[in-house]
Amino acid sequence: MYIQPNIKKRVEKFLSISEKNMGDALGIEFTSFKSDEVKATMPVNKNTVQPFGLLHGGASVALAETLASVGAWLNIEEEGKTAVGVEINANHVRAARKGETVHGVSKPIHKGRQTQVWETKIFNEDEKLVCISRCTLAVVDV
Repeated sequence: MYIQPNIKKRVEKFLSISEKNMGDALGIEFTSFKSDEVKATMPVNKNTVQPFGLLHGGASVALAETLASVGAWLNIEEEGKTAVGVEINANHVRAARKGETVHGVSKPIHKGRQTQVWETKIFNEDEKLVCISRCTLAVVDV
């Protein structure tokens, strides 16, 4: 796992959270933390497929919002604040099948004090685009 040196303490704080969350249920594993890019993988398995064995669009959106929220949180300098999604859209452009692993890459479009906008691209194992998403986040008190 890569961690950009200047955000190492912030990432360690995030990684020390012991309470289980949706990311745990979906098998999301972070692979890289940078202030302008967050990456993670997610298996396409019984927890993330729709009834026909293909990656569920909702699982893709959950991965996208998770990456965007963590990326936004890493960029909040004020203590006692967090980032929450207020709008998300997604275009599902290719199927991913059970047994595969997808990976997401989230990058900021706008990093403001009150709102942030992040774009996430999700790829299959062949580096083909599966989903593209844009998430608007509000910076709020915890």
